[in-house]
Amino acid sequence: MSKQEESDVDEESPIEELRRRRREAELGGGEARIERQHEKGKLTARERIEYLLDDGTFEEVDPFVEHRAQSFGMDEKQFPGDAVVTGYGDIDGRKVFVFAHDFTVLGGSVGEVVADKICKVMDKATENGVPVIGLNDSGGARIQEGVDSLVGFAKIFNRNTKASGLVPQISAIMGPCAGGATYSPALTDFTFMVEDTSHMFITGPDVIQTVTGEQVSKEELGGAKTHATKSGVAHFAASSEEEALDDIRQLLSYLPQNNMEDPPRVQPWDDPDRACEELVDIVPEEPRKPYDMTSVIDRIVDEESFFEVHDGFARNVVTGYARLDGRVVGIVANQPRVSAGTLDIDASEKAARFVRTCDSFNVPILTLVDVPGFMPGTDQEHNGIIRRGAKLIYAYAEATVPLMSVVVRKAYGGAYIVMSSKFLGSDVNYAWPGSEMAVLGPRGAVNILFRNEIAEADDPDARRQELMAEFREEFAHPYGPARRGYLDDVIEPADTRSRLIDDLELLERKRTDSPPKDHGNIPL
Repeated sequence: MSKQEESDVDEESPIEELRRRRREAELGGGEARIERQHEKGKLTARERIEYLLDDGTFEEVDPFVEHRAQSFGMDEKQFPGDAVVTGYGDIDGRKVFVFAHDFTVLGGSVGEVVADKICKVMDKATENGVPVIGLNDSGGARIQEGVDSLVGFAKIFNRNTKASGLVPQISAIMGPCAGGATYSPALTDFTFMVEDTSHMFITGPDVIQTVTGEQVSKEELGGAKTHATKSGVAHFAASSEEEALDDIRQLLSYLPQNNMEDPPRVQPWDDPDRACEELVDIVPEEPRKPYDMTSVIDRIVDEESFFEVHDGFARNVVTGYARLDGRVVGIVANQPRVSAGTLDIDASEKAARFVRTCDSFNVPILTLVDVPGFMPGTDQEHNGIIRRGAKLIYAYAEATVPLMSVVVRKAYGGAYIVMSSKFLGSDVNYAWPGSEMAVLGPRGAVNILFRNEIAEADDPDARRQELMAEFREEFAHPYGPARRGYLDDVIEPADTRSRLIDDLELLERKRTDSPPKDHGNIPL
């Protein structure tokens, strides 16, 4: 064979070169690093995207971009696509943009080019009105690039803020997320974490020990369970990456593509006229006896449609999405089996954030009320229960989406006002027979009003019970508020589902006009 013929055989065609370069990009940091990722029980960036999106729909953006840093030997560490995979695809046939940090490349660290790639898909998501999903697995700022990496984070934070309320933003923490990198997920609408393999903290255990002397593990400091139950940073804590990605898909099924669209309505599968007879047995007549509010929710909404959000944090209030005759609603409800369903600092902020998220994306809100009041105590007062509770008031009063509420058993004091009462702007207000609404519960009221009479009685306990019964008959029932127009109706529990479905159908035409302003000043 001649030299010319050998040259013709060895030379790559343009198509072959493209395919080779794509294969190199898909390997990220190489087979050895991919294997180490798997040994930790973690998927690679591309495997996560492939699992999350509908089969065959991912279209990559900027697969051949490389960093431009030259210092500290960076010119010898070139990888196609750098340390993040970006692009778009479908989830249940609807478009999303996605970026996934590639930990096999320089620990997924964020430099100038990585930030620019992320900003590019965030801009595209906002311009095209589709959700953006970030799969975070990163060592943080790329030290070798100096301030350029910090500038990159600032660019991302700016995009997070500009996109807020325009398109759904979802973050999944699937590895380390430390320092300034934590603020991008914190600015998004929902944050998912994976137990045992994901961690978030501003300063790590070593720094904390050096500065304060305190010893703490990564899991205790910033693991999934910590953030899902104590800090409230994580809305969801999954047992595996696959579970977290499945939950993201389910969450998106309740959300519109952007703030100009309505949530997707599905073909109803449950009878809209189904009576909820068992609700009478679930909710005890005794005001102080606990029960599980999620059992009430499950029977009112379409069967198996309730998807709880933030279920491990501030468990005295329940938040989540569900459907009524195929239409999406957001649920806010007191949980009597945890702290009697009282509103405290964490519950107020959790509910306020959820109400504002629903309002951003045109999701009607159903509030189920069984609240004895705000949590008393010096800890609550000193840590700002007044300011924190005001956030929930603000969220409901500011909301423009349809608001419906049902007093299931009791609503006392300031908490009655806060939980979507009529004059905070609620469109539909119902109560069940036997429910109580008053400034105070009967026991507290008579202890104040008749303190001396009770103390001087031959049998103080018996006299207290008589006065409590009189108070209930005079004040603590739904018909007084109904006479004043503060309730639209007193309804049987069995009719709750059908009434709410009828109301929701009417309220989807709701329109509101407000004076123009930049924004209100929520009591942060």
